[in-house]
Amino acid sequence: MSSVRIECVAKEGCRIGESPVWDEKEGALLYVDITGRKVCRWSPVTRQAQAIPVDAPVSSVALRKSGDYVITLGTRFAALNWKEELVTTITEVDKDKANTRFNDGKVDPAGRYFAGTMAEEIRPAVLERHQGSLYTLFPDLSVVKHFDQVDISNGLDWSLDHKTFFYIDSLSYSVDAFDYDLQTGKIGNRRSIYKLEKEESIPDGMCIDTEGKLWVACYDGGRVIRLDPETGKRLHTVKLPVDKTTSCCFGGKDYSEMYVTSASDGMDKEWLSRQPQAGGIFKITGLGVKGVPPYPFAG
Repeated sequence: MSSVRIECVAKEGCRIGESPVWDEKEGALLYVDITGRKVCRWSPVTRQAQAIPVDAPVSSVALRKSGDYVITLGTRFAALNWKEELVTTITEVDKDKANTRFNDGKVDPAGRYFAGTMAEEIRPAVLERHQGSLYTLFPDLSVVKHFDQVDISNGLDWSLDHKTFFYIDSLSYSVDAFDYDLQTGKIGNRRSIYKLEKEESIPDGMCIDTEGKLWVACYDGGRVIRLDPETGKRLHTVKLPVDKTTSCCFGGKDYSEMYVTSASDGMDKEWLSRQPQAGGIFKITGLGVKGVPPYPFAG
């Protein structure tokens, strides 16, 4: 870890950058700006990001087996045709709740799209509690609700043997594990595998590496931490030059680069002057581990 290098690659700051996903076919990094209401694609070749504006807070983006992308938009699962800049609603959740929106989402190894909701924030991380739920969009476009009473549905990933589902509800300050049935997509036996330290602040987005260790972005903690889900121990901390680190993924040709999204919402002028790269996208190299390619939605 001694040769770790951190570079801000996309400097046009997001309000809330989130959901980084490597698109191998395009050789580019996808991500969203939730409150900026855009889906972005950054190319390491041109070093530029293209952005497609959308009509609601967009909180996650995923690859789709048939091409293009799926997104979580407001309280909708939707399809995004990149070339046409066309968004089509697949289905809607939380219809009985006027004040919720989707947050983080990710596709499981069988091609199901998991995503959870939360109440709209009054200000960053301040919101009506227990308004969110965790959902799955199946390839046949049906939706299952796993549980409710969620504060801020956030980071999610699966163990390398696909038998464990990892999940973060941010205001629990905990990284949780569930038993996972890949055949059915059912989850059960929830338990906490890591409680965040005070200086790590709020757990946000998460990804897994090829050694089965979890990487968690710490919102207001200005870092990503590497955890061993077996022992519950923190193995590494990588500090970034911004406080509001939101999520992380592996990418690049061999998935040896880590990309970290960040936010600038809720920062005043003085804070922004100290952290001019807030809302930028960061590339971390030299971690000595590789990541797992993202799974595409099978529907």
